Formats: sequence, C-alpha cells, structure tokens
Amino acid sequence: MKPTLLVLDDEPEILIALTDLLEDEYRVLSTTSPARGLEILAGNPDIAVIISDQRMPGMTGDAFLARARDLTDAQAILLTGYADIGAVAAALNQGRISFYSHKPWDTDALVSMVRQAADRFRLEGELRTERMLLAGLMANLRSGLSFKDSSGRFVRMNVQAASAFGRLPEHCIGETELTLCREDQRARIGAAEARLAEAGRDEETFRISPLHDPASGRWHEVVRVQLAGKGRTLDGHEDEGLWSVAIDRDVTARVEMEQRLRQAEKMQALGTLAGGIAHDFNNLLTAVLGSLELVGDLMQPEPAVSRLIDNATQAAQRGAVLTRRLLNFSRPRDLQIQTVDVVGLIDGMSDLLAQSAIVRPDLDQGAGTAGCVVDTAQVQALAHLSPVRTDAGQLEMALLNLCINARDAMPGGGRITITAWQEHLDMVAGSVMQPGEYVVIAVTDQGSGMSPETIERIFEPFFTTKDIGRGTGLGLSMVYGFVRHCGGDVRVRSKLGAGTQMELWLPVAEGAVLADDAVLADADAGRPHRALDILVVDDEDLVRGVTAGFLQQAGHRPFECSGGQAAIGLVSGGAQFDLVVMDLLMPVMGGVECARRLAEIRPDLPVVFVTGFADMNSLPDGAQVLAKPFTPQDLLSAVARACG
Repeated sequence: MKPTLLVLDDEPEILIALTDLLEDEYRVLSTTSPARGLEILAGNPDIAVIISDQRMPGMTGDAFLARARDLTDAQAILLTGYADIGAVAAALNQGRISFYSHKPWDTDALVSMVRQAADRFRLEGELRTERMLLAGLMANLRSGLSFKDSSGRFVRMNVQAASAFGRLPEHCIGETELTLCREDQRARIGAAEARLAEAGRDEETFRISPLHDPASGRWHEVVRVQLAGKGRTLDGHEDEGLWSVAIDRDVTARVEMEQRLRQAEKMQALGTLAGGIAHDFNNLLTAVLGSLELVGDLMQPEPAVSRLIDNATQAAQRGAVLTRRLLNFSRPRDLQIQTVDVVGLIDGMSDLLAQSAIVRPDLDQGAGTAGCVVDTAQVQALAHLSPVRTDAGQLEMALLNLCINARDAMPGGGRITITAWQEHLDMVAGSVMQPGEYVVIAVTDQGSGMSPETIERIFEPFFTTKDIGRGTGLGLSMVYGFVRHCGGDVRVRSKLGAGTQMELWLPVAEGAVLADDAVLADADAGRPHRALDILVVDDEDLVRGVTAGFLQQAGHRPFECSGGQAAIGLVSGGAQFDLVVMDLLMPVMGGVECARRLAEIRPDLPVVFVTGFADMNSLPDGAQVLAKPFTPQDLLSAVARACG
C-alpha cells in the first residue's frame, strides 16, 4: 500500500508539478487552502508526509504545520524562498518540520527528502505500536517481566517482577538482581546468570519461603533469555552487549497439583501391590487357620499343646486383621455407602473421642502423664450441615484414628479441635475430586507438626513416625483409602512446631440413602438340613483341602477340583453337584469366567465365590462372596445362603 502525502501550496501549478513528481510512489492529496488542509488531515490519519509552502495567504506554512501537529504525527517538509530562512530556522528549532527545500527545488533532493520522511513516519509508527504493546503487556501480565542491559542492570520491569523484591518498579531500575535479592537467594541467582551467559537461555523452578515461616512459600518458574542486538543504556550511550529478559511465573498451584497427582499415582500403585500381597496372605492364612481349627476338632490335645494351638490361632487371626487393613487401604470391600449426618455422628461419639484422647494404653497412667481435651463444640453448635455420602462406621473409625494420632503428637497434653464446614469445589486441573458440594471435617492438634518430607509419606502403608510397637503405619492409609473410595479426599496442613490439621473432604449426598455395589450380603442363614454334594474349586491345594475339611466335618460331601477347566469338564460330563464353592482368582480361567460357563451347562447350579481380594464390580449381580480367611461358621453360612 502506497504511503499518503498531503501537498499544500496556494499556486495550483506547483501542486500539479509536485503531484506529477510523486504520484508513482505515493498516494497524493493536495489543496491550495490551509483550512482545507487541516480538514484533510483530520479525516486521513494515515498521512505520512506533509509538503507545505511557507508563503500562503491567510496562514504561513510554519503556522499551518504548528496546528497540524495537534492532528497528526506526519513528517513535515517546508518549501521556502531565501527570504523565509528565519521562519524555517524557527520551525526547525520548534520541531515542526523535519526537512526544508528552497524553491525552485532540486528534484532528486526533494524525492530523497520525501522518502526519508515517509520511512521515518513508518518507523515511528512501528515504535509507538511496540511501546504500546510492551506497556500493555507489562501492565496486564500476571507473570513478572523484566529486562536487563549487558551489565545486568534492570532497564524495564513490571509490578509483578518488582514485588518479588518487595519494591516498586521505579526503585529497581538501574539496580542488579544480586543487589536487590535476599542474601539466601544470591547463590541461586548467580548460578542462573552463569548458565544464561553460557547457554543463552536458562529455566529453573524453585520455592521461596518467608524468613519468618520457612514451612510455607510459593513456587516460581523463571525463564531467562539473552537478547541479541544493541540497545541504549540508562545514561543514553549505545550498548552493543547482550541484553536479557526474564519471565517469572508463580506456579504454586501447578506444582501442588502435580505433587497431589504423583501422590495419587503412588497410592494407586501401593494399593495394587498391597492387594496382591493381601490375596496371597489370605490364602496362606486360610490354610493355617483352617488347619488349626481341624486339628482342634480331630483330637483332644494336652493342655500344653492346646495352648500352643491357641497361640498360633491368635497370631494367624492377628495376621488376618492386618491383611484386612491392607485390603481396606487398597480397595475397601465392606463399605455401606449411605447418607450420614455428620453433626449427629460426631455428637454421638464425643464421649468416645474424649476417652481416646485421655487414655494412652502404651504408657503407665500414673502421675506425670498428660491427657488431651477434645473440643467438638463448633460442630455441635452447627444448626445445619448437609448429609454426606459415606460409611458411618468407617467415618467413626477414621475420626477416632485421627484423634489418637493427634493425642500421640502431644505427649505433654493439649487441645484437639474438631470442626466442620461446607464448601463448594470448582473444577480444578489435576484434582482428584469432582466439582460439587463437600462437607469438610477437620481434626486439629497443637502438636509438633510435620515436615514437608513427612507429609508426602504419611499415607503410605507401614510408614509411621511412632516408636516400634506403637503403630503399624496402616491407620492413615486406611483413612485415605476409605475417603477416596467415598469420592472425597484427605488434605493435610502442618508446619513443624505449629501443629497439624487433617481435613476429610466428603461429598454431599444427593437424594435418599445410597447403596454401594461393593456391599457384601450378610444374611444370618443356618445350616441346610441335608448333606450336599459340593464341588470345591481352588488352585491352592492347602486352601482347597481346608475348605473340603470344613464341609466334610459339617456332614457334606465335598469333591475337590484344582481349576476352572477341570470343573467345567466334571459338570459337562454329567456329575451332579448341589453347589460350587470356587476361588475367584485362579490361573488360566478365573472364577467369574468359570461360573459363566457352568451357568450355560447348569443354570440352576449355585456358586459361592471365595476370595482374598475381590473386585466386586467384576462379579455378577447377586453373587455370593466369602472372604478369606474364613471360619467353618462363615463357610457354612455362605453355603446355607446360596442353597436357600
């Protein structure tokens, strides 16, 4: 697009001559009237150059250009006679004109002036645009933005960048970053500037904490880039060295979300591992407990032997409890999800919580021991709090566990405060919870607090800060697993020396009582009145033998089978069974697939699934499930339910 010129002269012949000279390169507008010239300028903001005669009736050229300066940034060329040199000098000094030419003009010289003036107008327009964009960017950018000259002194800086030093931008200009920063940050900044000088670019993510509160702080991501080309230093001299730009972004939210995501992934991996370990242990414990039960029934041991059998049974039962905790961490099986009134639940267990905070069974309760006080007044004073979707029993156990942990964190005594409130959670990238309404139950102590490194690990199974014998390290793991399977989350706020606050975020219940697919049927069924032919299918010889022993002892006729394929072969071959007791997880063919194939052959054949680690979502509707390890009574009750 051609640049636009305005030519002003009171002699029409000169206008024609100038138009003929310049119209090949420019769009030329012309007039003989200074007043009309001002109107043209007002209506054409893209005019790049004004060529004006000096002597015109009604208004001289320098006066016209002075008024034109209020309307446009166009460059000005004044055409003069020798007698007008004084006016020209005054116009030059006042900045009203860029060039002047005598009449008659030299064609080549005048064309060169016009080109230079047009280029200058274009460059000044681009510079104004760049300045406007930079000013808008620095004023509205949420990140800190700063520029340094080759000596490392700040030449431009926005408010966000200056706030990192606790100053205003104007107080930072001309200073270096090393002189403005805190002393404990100088080594980091020096290393960053060295990397920038070597590579031309540097990126780092770091955490800055207030000196009075080292446990808190904000995460920053700083990108430094060298800029090629020369600039102008603060004292106005040309600087051909390398300048640089730095962008400082507050990435605290992103880093915290990444940490929570890594924690969730780690917990999921640990849960999978815990589930696999629990499955194998349950098989072993089923064999051990079952064998001990059968030995006790088959013989009348001497008192000393009977005591040893009881000891072994108790140890195996404790192992079963520990394994069940592992399972509840990895995938809670017996959750009875329903609507729960949090205020009523906490009010109802206030006495229990108070006792748990006072009694320390691991310590001598004589003189010198200090108990704690549990304060639930804030919760009990709530007029209304929406019911939550959770398991009431598990929630009680979780609160009891948190209070015991709070008590242990205050060996000299103190106050444990339980509070609750309702909060709306919006969609947050990386969050483990869905957006919606949540009830938050917080248990706060006045104990020693935890370091960030400890906080990152407190939900790991078997991780504990307590002395040997005072904790298994599964309490918080179970709390975490329970809350997550209710659709909530556990959040921790703690600082060394300033106590800990554990928050349980539970989703608000929508509608009536909700049921969970993972709830196990628990009917109190009696034994059948006749002997049954029962096919026992399990790839573990020890478990299969114990199961068959329990059934035979109860008067049934068990038939053992080591896998799903063999079971299908027996039934398809015509063998008649009243019931199948089958392990859920088996190699080659699992229990669910085997049961489906058996149903095609014998639709009326009931099946009891036996499992040490069941994914209830994979089971058919109405499936009968017996958890390992089990007692003879558990097995017989399951048989009665399946055949009833």
